[in-house]
Order: sequence, then structure tokens, then C-alpha cells
Amino acid sequence: MWSLRTIGLSAVGLALVGGLAITAFRTDPIPVDTAPLVRGALSVTVDADGKTRIREVYEVSSPIAGTVLRLPVAVGDPVAKGVTVVAQVQPAVPTLLDARSRAQAVAALHEAEASVKFAEAEVARTEAQRAYAQSQFDRAKALADRGTASLTALETAAQQLQLAEADKLSAEARLAMSRAALESAQAVLAEPEQAPGDGDCCLPILAPADGVVLSVEGESARPVMAGAPLLSIGDPDDLEIVVDLLSSQATRLAPGASVEVDRWGGEGTLAAELRLIEPAARTVVSALGIEEQRVDAVLDFTSPPEMRAGLGQAFAVFVRIEEWRTEDALLIPLSAIFRREGQWFTYVLADGTAHEISIEIGRRDGRSAEVLAGVKAGDRVILHPPDTVGDGVEVVERDWQ
Repeated sequence: MWSLRTIGLSAVGLALVGGLAITAFRTDPIPVDTAPLVRGALSVTVDADGKTRIREVYEVSSPIAGTVLRLPVAVGDPVAKGVTVVAQVQPAVPTLLDARSRAQAVAALHEAEASVKFAEAEVARTEAQRAYAQSQFDRAKALADRGTASLTALETAAQQLQLAEADKLSAEARLAMSRAALESAQAVLAEPEQAPGDGDCCLPILAPADGVVLSVEGESARPVMAGAPLLSIGDPDDLEIVVDLLSSQATRLAPGASVEVDRWGGEGTLAAELRLIEPAARTVVSALGIEEQRVDAVLDFTSPPEMRAGLGQAFAVFVRIEEWRTEDALLIPLSAIFRREGQWFTYVLADGTAHEISIEIGRRDGRSAEVLAGVKAGDRVILHPPDTVGDGVEVVERDWQ
């Protein structure tokens, strides 16, 4: 027979064993990170690398063939429009002739000299012929006035005088042509030190605009042809930004969109505005060998020049061009949402338990997404949910203190 004491001790032992078993098999709540859902501004941007460029760059070239002297300016020097001499070009001098060319030039000179002498003789002959025709006309006119000569004879004398005057003018023109040919033949034989205009030394070239020297083609003296580039000038305060975008990105942007300029090397973020998307795209082969259609977008700085001191031509920047913006959206961190079978879900923490909720999201940026349906402001969602978290699983908010 069991005594009452034995029965009581057995019951207590069974209760202790059962409690230990329950405690051993019970799962501890999973620690998680959470964040509340809040309403705020959401901005969707197109992010890209860009580079600065001076809006108006003036390329200075040589107007004549010759020798450009050592440049009086260097890169970075300030210049004033119409005042600063940026280059000096010495006109080209005649080249030395070889034996055959000199012989041909000497023969041409002799021919020109003979042509001048012949033209001078023609002028003398026509002057004498005109003088004779004038005397004949005067005699015929005197006789006609006294009635001893006919009008026909007077008209014939007048005609002869006109022909003689025309011959004289023609001979004088041929003489001028011959003298010009002689000067040309003499110029061919002129020695370099006797070149016309050599005493004038150089043609100065003045700065076409205010600004600084951006680049030079060569500082030392050298021969140049007409139109050869010498240097470039621009105003570093008159900057714009050029961004290379995919054409599919560019179609989502509109002129006037606000832009944030970052990673430019200075402190803070600069402001800019989208001014233009160029109308023609170009085909570019990417590093992976894929053909892409790309187009340039041009941005204007809205921050004052003193805030971007140090920026110059072709400096690298990183821009965020605003595509869409709202000031009142229900925001959920991207780390709190996941996708399954084409549907978006999140875990909401309520009463120490994770609840899987189906949600509908709208636009996203790099950190948050816009919630259209499924949750409300104030709900706490689980960030980076581990695989051990599921619907109905007990969780506890992690304490970082």
C-alpha cells in the first residue's frame, strides 16, 4: 500500500520533470532589428558620372603661314580680350631655289624685261601716231572753217584721231602689265633676307575673349601653316556639366529637373539644373561588348561660383538627376521587403510575433520604397529578416545598448 507521503512525493517529482521538459523544448524569441514606417519625401533619381566643361572655349590658330615665336603666355595665365598678346607669328620667307628653278626664274626675268622694253616702244609709237593724227585733225578743221575742205575730210581726220588715242591707251595698259610681270619675276629671285615685309618682324595675335589659357599646342618657336592651332582660352567660372546617359534613362527626364552634384572634390553638395538633352544619340560598345544607345545631357550650375572654387575644365563629378518626387509618401526600408512569386512581402512586429504581410509598393530610391497598400504609418517592420523568421514566429527587438 502506498502511503500518502509516498504519493505526494511522486506527484511533486512528476511535476518537476514535466516543467523541465517544457523548458528544454521551448524556443527562445529570435532577436531582430526593426524600424517604424513613417511618411516623408521620396525622390527617384538617375545617377551617373559626368564631367565639367567650359561653355565657350576659344581655339586660337595662326592666320598665316610662318614661324610662331615662343608663346608669351602659359597654361593658367589670365588674358584680356583685345589686350593680351597670346602669340606672335613671323611671316614665312621665300625658300632658296635649286639650280634648275633659278635658271628658269632668270629666264622669266629676262623675258619680262624684254616685254617691258617692247611695251615702252609701243607707247612711244602710239604717242607719235596720236600726235600726227591730232595735227591732221587741226588742219582739216581749219580748212573746213574757211570752206576750202569738205566735211567728209574733217570726219575722216576725227576718226583717225580717236583710233590713235585708243591705240595709245592700249599700249600704256600693256606696259603696266609688263612691269607687273617684271616685279613678279624679280620677287621669285629675291633672297630670304630681302623678303618683303621682313622688317615688320611679326604679326601679333590678341586674346579673343576674357579668361585664362586652358592649353597650348607648343611653347617653343616652330613653323606653322595657316590655320594651325596654337592655344585655347576659356572662362573657368562659366562651367557646365556633361553627363553620358543611356537613351532609355534620358527619355524619363525633363529639362528643368533639379540635380545634386557630389564627389566633386570639395565640401558639401552643389546644385544644378538639367538644361538640355541632346536630340541625337550615338552607338557605344560597352566593356561587355554590348551595343548601347547613349546621349549627352547638359546641366547648368545653380550654385554660385565661389561654392565650387577649384573646379575646371573636364573635372569628374557624380550627379543625381531628379526623375520624380513626392513630399508625402509612406516609406518602408528596402531591407524590410522581399519578393516571392511576383508579390512583395514584409514582416510586421506585433505582440512579440512576426506577421507576414503582403504589400504593394510604388517607386523606389536607393534606400526606401513607397508603400501603396498593406501596412500603415507607425507599424514596425523587421529589417534584414533571417531565414529563421516566419509568419507567427516569436521575435524580440534587439537591444543595441
